[in-house]
Amino acid sequence: MFTLRFSGVNSASMDPARTRRYNSGNVSHIPVPRDLPGIRGLLAFRPETAAALGALADALLHAPNTLSRGERELIAAYVSRLNACTFCHSSHAAIAACHLGDDHALVDDVMRDPEQARISLKLRALLAIAASVQQSGRNVRDEDVARARAEGATDTEIHDTVLIAAAFCMFNRYVDGLAAWTPADPEGYRTRARMVAEHGYSVSLPSTATTTG
Repeated sequence: MFTLRFSGVNSASMDPARTRRYNSGNVSHIPVPRDLPGIRGLLAFRPETAAALGALADALLHAPNTLSRGERELIAAYVSRLNACTFCHSSHAAIAACHLGDDHALVDDVMRDPEQARISLKLRALLAIAASVQQSGRNVRDEDVARARAEGATDTEIHDTVLIAAAFCMFNRYVDGLAAWTPADPEGYRTRARMVAEHGYSVSLPSTATTTG
């Protein structure tokens, strides 16, 4: 069986039937443009919701913030990996690497074990909160928040971490719930990542779904 491995996730760890479907090029549950992978095909299918979803992603991951774009993309990629969403994980791991000086090894390390990765203690604490949100919002404990604050996280950074984690649970289920096409070639994710890292999400929507021209 062909195995996709990219930035610390292995598609063989997913359900075998889903892996065969995603790697075999089968169509999605609904008719989406075949040349647009993952969420991009779904956005093109439903332009009425695409602009709002793009604006949300841009506000969470690209707009000015005291958390760097690389840090926020790591949170998105990590939650996507925990949800076994190969497309979202691969996409956001690649974008994170772009923001982090193309340090794919660092991204891999964070995806495998944030507590051992070469990242700040604050980001480790925030990723722990994100992991709790991925399981259930009610899993976030007072001590998790206290740890993040002790490492220098602001209330806004804690808020945004929870919102990124919650939003990506939605995005992951959107992509996988409609069996969106998930390419196997890592280079395709990296090529797209460079454009998103530079320009953000609002202007990177499929042309049929954007109002920015």
